[in-house]
Amino acid sequence: MEIDILPLIPSLIVSGLVGWLAGRIMRRGSFGIIGNVIVGLLGGFVGGWLSTTLGVTIGSGFLGTIATALVGAIVLLIIIGIVFRRR
Repeated sequence: MEIDILPLIPSLIVSGLVGWLAGRIMRRGSFGIIGNVIVGLLGGFVGGWLSTTLGVTIGSGFLGTIATALVGAIVLLIIIGIVFRRR
């Protein structure tokens, strides 16, 4: 059984861009390639969860997905900032 990783490459690129953009918006800079991808991927999960929980749709299609992930990544960075600021 072969695993085809080619379809994952665009997702990783978009996740990296979303993570980088969220870091720029929050004025935290870049987290490196791996860090940006992780922030973007987790942001996608957080944004998707928030979207379904609140019943809010940011948009549809590719741009809606990016916007949802970006909002999720920003929320994630805010939460991380609050948690680590208190320690």
